[in-house]
Amino acid sequence: MKHFHVAAILIAALGLAAPATAQERDLEPPSAEILTWSPPRQVAGYRAIDRLSPTREVSRGTLAYPLLPDLRDWSTFRYRFQDRELTVDDYIREMRVAGVIALKGDRVLLERYALGNDASSRWLSFSVTKSVTSMLIGAAIQDGYIESVDDRVVDYLPRLKGSAYDEVTIRQVLQMASGVGWNEDYTDETSDLSRAPLGSVALFDYMRGLPAEAAPGKRFNYSTGETNVAGALLRAAIGNNLSVYLEDKIWRPFGMESDAAWTLDRPRGEELGGCCLNATLRDYARIGRFAVRDGVLPDGTRVLPEGWMTQSTTPSPAADQYGYYWWLLGGGTYAAIGIFGQTIWIDPQRDIVIAMHSAWPEATGRELSRHRMAFLASLAEALAEP
Repeated sequence: MKHFHVAAILIAALGLAAPATAQERDLEPPSAEILTWSPPRQVAGYRAIDRLSPTREVSRGTLAYPLLPDLRDWSTFRYRFQDRELTVDDYIREMRVAGVIALKGDRVLLERYALGNDASSRWLSFSVTKSVTSMLIGAAIQDGYIESVDDRVVDYLPRLKGSAYDEVTIRQVLQMASGVGWNEDYTDETSDLSRAPLGSVALFDYMRGLPAEAAPGKRFNYSTGETNVAGALLRAAIGNNLSVYLEDKIWRPFGMESDAAWTLDRPRGEELGGCCLNATLRDYARIGRFAVRDGVLPDGTRVLPEGWMTQSTTPSPAADQYGYYWWLLGGGTYAAIGIFGQTIWIDPQRDIVIAMHSAWPEATGRELSRHRMAFLASLAEALAEP
């Protein structure tokens, strides 16, 4: 198992890391060791991942999509969890939140930072990136690079022919319902998540060896390896890097405020379709605004096919809580969710977006997730009030 350089993490924590572009240096790609970082290493590493592993920049445009400051007084806000009445500050402290922002339309009603972060801090998104990859696949359909989500995966990735992916469609991969076996256990060093290569030919060879455990479309099975396959499929379809496509289709024209960076599987390699876009909290929120607008730019240009976000957030036959790399929360609300608490909560009917950077003590956990949902649901109700 590969490991990040401890010295590099300590240098980043002290703010002494060199500003050189990470992709130009011989860094190691992320490994499963990141799942066991101590709390200080989490904060230092999530904030400086582009100085610790190879990335490719995603440049901002000249005009930022306006987020209008309209901050409310949240001192009287309360939410309940486990028979306790808690405040915004309680949530930030107990859930190790590095930043939370809440929008009603384009108005910023709440924006707080902690753990040394501020509005300029980029943060590792983990699986929030999956939802971005889903939108880019929609953009590729709109552009004609991909004909349909019902195309077969092997039509774009012939190296997977002769495997359990032979009859799997893009739609089924987006729904985590390929039927191909995969173990996503974050605590098991023998799981597929821990052992699988991140990308390139080695990833295809690994995925080719996985068994078919269900008919395509019949069973939900969360697989980050398969989302990296989706990233490779998108790259093959557009004939370009995902960072370039994201920059061209969304980041620049929609008006992201800051540059982002996307982690690569190796130096000068390929972006991970399932992980690790590094962006500021405000630009997390702008991703949510782009989704609410169904992929339409401020100038009226349509980037995603009409109705793509409705299609993406329709329950799949295999899982009523999942769409095309979006978690479905009921009542039309959906979210991009990454381990350790990364979140973009979107309620399009009430025009609400809430985004969070976090450093949970565990990758996932029932009580952590329940606490997050209790806070977000109560906050959304408060945001919806006039």
